[in-house]
Amino acid sequence: MSENKLPRSVVVSGTGLWTPPESISNEELVAAYNAYAEKYNREHAAEIEAGTLAAKPPSSAEFIEKASGIESRYVVSREGILDPERMRPYLPERSDDELCLQAEMGVAAARMALDKAGKKPEDIDAVIVGASYLQRAYPAIAIEIQSALGIDGFAFDMEVACSSATFSLQRAVDAICSGSARAVLVINPELTSPQLDFTDRDSHFIFGDVAVASVVERRGTCATDSAWEILSTRAKTVYSNNIRSNFGYTARAADVDPFGPDKLFHQNGRKVFKEVCPMAAAHIEEHLRGAGSKPETIRRYWLHQANINMNNLIAKKLMGDNASAERAPIVLDRYANTGSAGSLIAFHLYSEDLEMGDRGVICSFGAGYSIGSLVVEKITL
Repeated sequence: MSENKLPRSVVVSGTGLWTPPESISNEELVAAYNAYAEKYNREHAAEIEAGTLAAKPPSSAEFIEKASGIESRYVVSREGILDPERMRPYLPERSDDELCLQAEMGVAAARMALDKAGKKPEDIDAVIVGASYLQRAYPAIAIEIQSALGIDGFAFDMEVACSSATFSLQRAVDAICSGSARAVLVINPELTSPQLDFTDRDSHFIFGDVAVASVVERRGTCATDSAWEILSTRAKTVYSNNIRSNFGYTARAADVDPFGPDKLFHQNGRKVFKEVCPMAAAHIEEHLRGAGSKPETIRRYWLHQANINMNNLIAKKLMGDNASAERAPIVLDRYANTGSAGSLIAFHLYSEDLEMGDRGVICSFGAGYSIGSLVVEKITL
């Protein structure tokens, strides 16, 4: 386990949120899936009758909302996802000379964060991109964004599934504390829809696309009236096979379908729920006590937005009967699971109303297993 208690000198001075212009409701998603399932079952009736192939079960909007709390999701492209003959987004390939889609998303969020922080590209020394999925191996998406923004410094990508946002924020803190950067731009462009199996009833509704960005810098260089001081960071990983995505270049050498169901997102949801909820609650409680706080004194919890039932259980463990959507805000109802970005979306949307001196926790958790958290305090500058 890695924990870092910081001298009071590092702050989050600005955040940005880019939301795709298109969205898909549960009803729309279910209509496309059910049409696909009926066609699939009709075409494979003999195998299903013989018991050699499982039928595709029907879905419903009510099932999705009860199972997850999700009502809709934003996507970069609706085209294809709602086509029973395709069941995946259509994202035209771009030339090597064009800004890639994930970089384009990241640049949009980054510009918002820089503007909110009152920073120019020349004020930034490093760019870190953390995401559950990366569009390519290299060159790094972070370096492409660095170039697009005109930042002189260094940049790199990192991937820790749904903990990528909090882990990348912690790497930014490390860079500032070590003196290797004055200010770091952290970007989490979550392009999740291409990795989702829209033909699987139990997972086709889970993810949505989005991009968030944060400016992390020394307190002494902050140009805003208020900011969020990072008091402590904490990270933990424990190996598990219960959430996997096996897509990779070695499929080419294995003579298998590189886009087969096991190469896309899949999970054992019941085991994840049973194992991750107590792990996340214990992680947060231990982190808070190590940082000199108690769970009941924390004004707001910005938790990973994967599943409403997980969030409610974790909030209940931390706050008891005082758990509420006001103290642990939910955004997954309209954004769905956005990979690592969920807790930062909640932070971006539900932090302005807090008072100076209020403390909060930004926490994400996911495949690995991995858990990352930051204890922050609102300050006046």
